[in-house]
Amino acid sequence: MSTHVTQPTPPVSGARAFWNRTDAIRTGYAFILPVLVLFVIFRIWPTINGFLLSFQDYRLTGDSTWLGLEHYRYLLQDDLFWHSLRVTMVYAAISVPLTTCLALGLAVLINQALRGIGLYRAIYFLPYVTSLVMVGVIWKWVYRNDGGLLNNVLGAVGLPSVDWLTSSTMVLPSLAIMATWKGVGYAMMILLAGLKAIPASLHEASAVDGATGAQTFWKVTLPLLKPVLFFVIVIETIGSFQVFDAIYVMTGGGPVRASYSLVYLLYDEGFKFQNFGYASAIGVVLFLIVFSVTMLQRLMFGRDD
Repeated sequence: MSTHVTQPTPPVSGARAFWNRTDAIRTGYAFILPVLVLFVIFRIWPTINGFLLSFQDYRLTGDSTWLGLEHYRYLLQDDLFWHSLRVTMVYAAISVPLTTCLALGLAVLINQALRGIGLYRAIYFLPYVTSLVMVGVIWKWVYRNDGGLLNNVLGAVGLPSVDWLTSSTMVLPSLAIMATWKGVGYAMMILLAGLKAIPASLHEASAVDGATGAQTFWKVTLPLLKPVLFFVIVIETIGSFQVFDAIYVMTGGGPVRASYSLVYLLYDEGFKFQNFGYASAIGVVLFLIVFSVTMLQRLMFGRDD
């Protein structure tokens, strides 16, 4: 009986290993190159061009005049800019905590091994994938002063109707409620993923030590969920500072510019008045504000998160 002896594989020389790694690197870059080109064309270049545009007086004819910091000087003296910034910050102060707290509560509730829980997750997530324009039209009907769903319910229980979208004091909370209803499903799913990543043994150990459900949540669950919670707060803050669609559909910036956000001002200056340079300056300032708020949140939550 013949015995087959396996010959040992000869070691790869240093030069061949180098070229093999080089080929692998080239193959990797070849795969990401199309996406990288599209990212530069549609993300990086518009950002750079918009920043340069903020220093110019640009017209649709293609003519431009270099103004330097003139747009930024005017922006600091523009009362409408400060008003729109104040409106945006008030809206964010209402929308972000409301959405985050509700999403956290829903994530904890649906993180239960119950029958049919997947259906509830889908129901909560469904508004997020619905068109914002359609949602705005529906909620505009819900908020109507005459014949609206909410005021009909209030009238049925003997309460006076509320000017949800026509009152300067109620318009921003009303818009924030609508935005929370639409976006809470996305934040909920992110927080749910964070809850699923927490080892069950930690909760079991906490129960063995005699901790109540509330103590386990505050001392075990919430600290471990902190990085995910930070991410949710950041994306909700960015989204609230960029609010435009809902305001455009539901209020048009009214009443009396009570819902006139910073992005709405940018839209008017750029597309209504064709003041593209000043609109770009507003966009740059908005980016700096959002970046500063995000860094402040990072310091509050800790650098490790």
